[in-house]
Amino acid sequence: MKEKNISQYKLLKDYNFSSGQLDRLRKNANVNTYTLNHLCKILDCKLEDIAEYVKE
Repeated sequence: MKEKNISQYKLLKDYNFSSGQLDRLRKNANVNTYTLNHLCKILDCKLEDIAEYVKE
């Protein structure tokens, strides 16, 4: 996000991210694929740039 100059505030205000989704991202909690896809579009990146598969 720093490379793209997109702050958490900007996600909330300009890209209509919910505070709940942002909180889940901060805490590495479960997020849905819609959220990940939306974030990739905003940041113009691939899923593997922002997420990692962790086998439990």
